[in-house]
Amino acid sequence: MESQISSDIIAALPDTAATKVNWNQVGTFIGLTFGLTWLLDLVLFRSGGLQSPVSLLALQLQMLLPAFSAILLGMFFFKNSPINIKNNHSKSRWFTWYFLLYSLLYIAAVIFSFIRPDMVQTISPFMLIPGLLGLILVIVLRAVGGKNTFAGVGMGAGKGKLWLLFGIGIVLFAGLQTLLSWLFKMGQPVDLSALIAQGMAAGMTPPLFMTIVTVQTILLGPFLGLMVSFGEEYGWRGYLQPALIGLGRVRGVTLVGVIWGIWHWPVIWMGYNYPGHPFLGSLLMVIFCLGLAFLLGYAVLKAKGLWIAAFLHALVNQSFSYFMGVIYIPDDPTYSFGIGIPGLIVFALVVVLILRDPIWKQKD
Repeated sequence: MESQISSDIIAALPDTAATKVNWNQVGTFIGLTFGLTWLLDLVLFRSGGLQSPVSLLALQLQMLLPAFSAILLGMFFFKNSPINIKNNHSKSRWFTWYFLLYSLLYIAAVIFSFIRPDMVQTISPFMLIPGLLGLILVIVLRAVGGKNTFAGVGMGAGKGKLWLLFGIGIVLFAGLQTLLSWLFKMGQPVDLSALIAQGMAAGMTPPLFMTIVTVQTILLGPFLGLMVSFGEEYGWRGYLQPALIGLGRVRGVTLVGVIWGIWHWPVIWMGYNYPGHPFLGSLLMVIFCLGLAFLLGYAVLKAKGLWIAAFLHALVNQSFSYFMGVIYIPDDPTYSFGIGIPGLIVFALVVVLILRDPIWKQKD
């Protein structure tokens, strides 16, 4: 791999060279991330689980915690980190401060929502505002500070054309999975008559209405959720992947995927993604995260940037929600295409193709 990626991405891990893993720092990051996340999940479980009105807001906060942990540790405890307050004099430092404040605001919002669940419908839309302000801040800092503002601390955007190519691939893949579920009669098409009637009442024809829904979900949705998905991606792809890449790219990304999958277990036990299958669902989530770790890790390596992973992560969520929530709903997600066993077999074929790229054999 070119020297730019080794200096911009791998340098995001303090005290970790390409041939050495700092297990103390890795363990600290994993311990803090899992501790905060599983504590949140315990509170959610005790408050009604996924049936709680706070569940969506809590799940969004959960996505912020990997980056919150990595940035907190990097800024104040990992002395050789490029984002450490003593080392980082670039304009990117304003974003790291902002992200910590953004995460704390989310924590406060979730705590207040647990106390006053009747206020969730008011609080949830409000939380879009600081997320959008964060994206604006990134754009402004990048424009003022230049290319190295974020690339120099492992938070580069990546090559723009690859955002488009990977994005189209993800949308087509989600559509293919839905088509396969329909062909094998693994679910039911969604009755959109009531929803379309609302659009027609507003003066929109059915094709126009569905076009607007599609654009809002697949094109606009990933950008609205970009700050939240960055919360996972800086933790897993921005910090942990460079931390473990010294084991070799394939082995390092494999370990990231397994850790990432296990991190999801408490919400899987509560019925998320694989309702009714807590134990099999736990295994399938690890396999799914393993495949996604290779897809997103590959995007980071090819694009030489991190924000592409945040975008693609959000696009995966939005695309699967659209095709399997608005178009065709599987009867049982565990045994259908998408995130179920047949879908994971198809995903494994994609990963095999990804692994044929010589980039996985390059030395960092």
